[in-house]
Amino acid sequence: MNRKILFQDWGLTEYTDAFEKQERIFEQIKQIKLYNKRNNATRRTPNYLIFTEHPHVYTLGKSGKPEHLLIDESAMRKKGIRFIKTNRGGDITYHGPGQIVGYPIIDLDNFGIDIIRYIRMLEEVIIRSIAEYGLQGERSEGETGVWLRAGTPQAEKICAIGVKTSRWVTMHGFALNVDTDLSYFQHIIPCGIRDKGVTSLKKELGYTPDKNHLKQLLIRNFAEVFQAEIIFDNKKPDFSVGYSDT
Repeated sequence: MNRKILFQDWGLTEYTDAFEKQERIFEQIKQIKLYNKRNNATRRTPNYLIFTEHPHVYTLGKSGKPEHLLIDESAMRKKGIRFIKTNRGGDITYHGPGQIVGYPIIDLDNFGIDIIRYIRMLEEVIIRSIAEYGLQGERSEGETGVWLRAGTPQAEKICAIGVKTSRWVTMHGFALNVDTDLSYFQHIIPCGIRDKGVTSLKKELGYTPDKNHLKQLLIRNFAEVFQAEIIFDNKKPDFSVGYSDT
């Protein structure tokens, strides 16, 4: 099993461009697994953790309902919002400036976990990371993602999670609201959930946390939760837990 994960930060990327790049990596990993199966081989499959940020876009998962989009095409054009149907699980969500979007593309066989455990581990990464700011992230029964004040009338989601798997390889991932303009969520029923709101770190804290520091926390906690070694394409962040440059 290969527990090394290559980290890349793609910066601001159009959703469709990021999707195509994800798909290429996703298919390459699947092809290695297929080759191993057909040839009784043991080629190691790589793992990736990718951070990015998207311009304004609403994405509808394969099980989503189009009626959960509450704005018409003309209004979206005026606001500069794209609408894209995608192949992840879940319903409709929003991506835009002020989010940290994480796309782990990993072979779950490398970590000995199934998809349910994988999603719980993604949630744990977010819970640990926002705890550094004094926020108590929680799970909401039957509702994927990370919430604040779960189980109360004031419950709000701070991080959405939606994934796709094939041959135990993952793509898509999580979207953590940092200083996101939450008004864009008013034009959808986020994740198809009508009775709960959406929040951000800025709304909860009263200030915008440093995104580079937050990314470092996310990477560190990802390494700890997945018991992985993170390998960097570029300069290593300024702390050392679980990291390698080679």
